[in-house]
Amino acid sequence: MELVWPFILASISGLSTMLGCLGIFVPVKRKDEFITFAISLSLSVMLMVSIFDLIPSSLPNLGNDMIQGIIVFTIFFVLGVVLVKILNKLIEKEKASNNLYKLGILSFIALVLHNLPEGILTFMSTYQDFRLGLSLCLAIALHNIPEGISIAVPIYYSTGSIKRAIKCTFLSALAEPLGALLAFLIFKNFITDQMVSMFLILVAGIMVTLSIEKMFPEALSYHKKKPLIWGLLIGAVVVLSSLLIL
Repeated sequence: MELVWPFILASISGLSTMLGCLGIFVPVKRKDEFITFAISLSLSVMLMVSIFDLIPSSLPNLGNDMIQGIIVFTIFFVLGVVLVKILNKLIEKEKASNNLYKLGILSFIALVLHNLPEGILTFMSTYQDFRLGLSLCLAIALHNIPEGISIAVPIYYSTGSIKRAIKCTFLSALAEPLGALLAFLIFKNFITDQMVSMFLILVAGIMVTLSIEKMFPEALSYHKKKPLIWGLLIGAVVVLSSLLIL
């Protein structure tokens, strides 16, 4: 029984990503404004999670001293930046793809990588302290909803396929229970804080680059200032609220 709740909470936090799919069923009269809002909300969440959660929580575990920590941080953050550029080039080879579709696929890849360590973290935290795990589950679930939007909305509006949008969002959501399963089967006795921190810095590099280089220009391209500003503000509030729960 002591292993059941860690897995359940990791699954709940991950599957909350699916709530982002509700965005594609909302009747929209002004499509450009809705897409602008969805993208700006998503990029705000990614930036805020990276800046106020992933990076600060990882820095203390990157090395024995400040210099070593800075070196390790730089290496893994830059790796994240490079990975986005490589993935973007690979996606560009799809002749039928447009910018919105590429954005959805890049968000999907980034969030799969993001959700895996979150699943491990939720499982391990719940295994050690149920209350801590429950708080972490609620915090992650709260910011996973707009992350789901960042996958479902661009893919749906670029392809017109509800099935494809839901499928990609669901696969991203599965990454957290998968992380919990890996924590139970493999990492429970071997994983270190430094290993998790290095991976989270890599993910932060991916999400910051994706937000600034891809999502923000795409949101600006629709020339809708109010939805852009509201998306940024609401995304910031969502993340800060989720962090306050912790």
